[in-house]
Parts: sequence; structure tokens; C-alpha cells
Amino acid sequence: MAPSIALIIPVYNGGDVFKECVKAINAQTFDFTQKIVIDSSSTDGSGDVARANGFDVITIPKSTFDHGGARNTALKSVDADIVVMMTQDAILDRADSVAQLTSALMQEGVVAAFGRQLPHNDADPLAQFTRSQNYPPASYVTAKDDSHPAGFRKCFLSNSFAAYRVPALQEIGGFPERLIMGEDSYAAACFLNRGMKVAYVAEATVRHSHNYSIAEEFQRYFDIGVFHTSQHWMLDDFGTVHGEGRKFAMAQIRYLWANGTPFLIPKSIAASASKLIGYKLGRKHDQLGARLSRRLAMQKEYFRGS
Repeated sequence: MAPSIALIIPVYNGGDVFKECVKAINAQTFDFTQKIVIDSSSTDGSGDVARANGFDVITIPKSTFDHGGARNTALKSVDADIVVMMTQDAILDRADSVAQLTSALMQEGVVAAFGRQLPHNDADPLAQFTRSQNYPPASYVTAKDDSHPAGFRKCFLSNSFAAYRVPALQEIGGFPERLIMGEDSYAAACFLNRGMKVAYVAEATVRHSHNYSIAEEFQRYFDIGVFHTSQHWMLDDFGTVHGEGRKFAMAQIRYLWANGTPFLIPKSIAASASKLIGYKLGRKHDQLGARLSRRLAMQKEYFRGS
């Protein structure tokens, strides 16, 4: 018998892109057993859009949103073998994207899988390059002792488009709460440490990217620094990210030059410097204090009440 599959999407003022997201979901080759939106009190009618398209909507106060906590709230309502996680700005690229993704969970030992994120049609060259680096064309299945991917990359996983076996997710206690970001990678690390496997499915494609400004790159990498400090055990278990930023920065410059956009190289250099400074400050957020950290972070709610 085919497994039952549920879908969870956190939403806040999703706008037109959420409507595109829902349209692509409705075009998939099968029907979900359940579709749940966890709505952080949207004011643009996103909840109504979800209801009109067959979603159950759970509304929470915007101030209480937490990446792991919101998903756990929705997960309590799930009665299915598999749960697919998406974000409101992810647009499925193929009619069989979800089928491709969830089929990976039929492999022995695989409890989580994530798809390939392609850039949105309006993505700038920097965003296009980022997606090409983070989401390569070759699929893989990995266990903790496997050689590929190496280091911290092994526990990379993105809830913008991911699928989990529900019993495995329950076994690790669901997603961590009160985490600034990275609840998906945290779950992957927990699975791998328990001898389970994670799959990357390049055939399961979704459009998802961000045209970040230099200031936004700083904020995002500040948050990554906070995450790595608060969950240092992951770096201890899987390896550090030392040197990866420099490799990425140099490769991006070569990409811009080769693709006829050398005028973006100064922005690329500035963005790389911004990421480095943001990351290093994020690693020292305890010394900066909650008030300053809140100003520097992208996920500002994390520091409220700290």
C-alpha cells in the first residue's frame, strides 16, 4: 500500500508567491492525505487562500513564531507516514517533484530527503550561482560514515522542500524549538548520529531563491553564526566550515566573469566580506548582548525577551 503523505507550510503574508506555490502544489501528480498551513496571523488573506485550496489552517500569533516550534505545532495534527515540509516562497518546478522526493524515502534506512532548489525566474546572477553551488545536479544518499558529502555539508538539509518519515521525526523529538534557524540541519544531524540516512534528490526540483542585499547577507550570516555557536556539537560531530567561504567567494567571482557580468564582482566581494563579518559577530552574540544582536539578526524575534 502506498504511504500516506501530509504537507506542512508555515505562512506569513505570503502574497502572490504563495498563490503560485499553492497552484504548483495543486498540479502535482497525486493528492496529499493532509495539507496544513501554520499561519502567523497573516494580514493579506494568505490564510483564506490556503483554506480555499483545501488546507487546514492553524493560526498562531506572529510574535510566537519559531521555525521548529511552528512546524512541531502542525506536526501534532499529522496522521500520515510521511510529511513534506515547504516554505511559502518555494514553487514546485515539476508535476512529479513531490513524487520524486518522497520515493527516496522508500530506500532502506533513508528517513529524510530534500530536493534541488533552482533559482526563481527573477533571480540575480549572485542568487543563481548560490543555488548552483548548494544544489548540484547529482543525487546522493549519505550516512554518517560515508565520505560524501564531506564535513558539515553532510547534515545540510532544507525545509524549503524536504520530506521526512514521521516515526523517525518523532523519534528525535520533532524539530528543536527556540533555535534561530537550522532546524532542518539539526534534524539531519540527529538522524545521522542514530545510524539513519539522508537523501538529496536532484530530480525533485523546486524554484526557491533570494536576491539578498549586502545588508541582508550580513544578517543571514549573523544568524548562521548564532546557530553554529548554540549547536556547536554539530561542528564537533561533522566538522567545521573553515575555508568554505573563501572557496565560494572565489568561485563566484570566476562565475560572474565567465558569464558576462563582471560589473557585479564588486558587489560579490562586498557580500562575501559582509557574510564573514556577520558570521564572526554571530559567533560572539552572547558577548554583544540581546539588544544589539536583535538589531544585527535577520530573525529578530529570536532575541526578544532574551
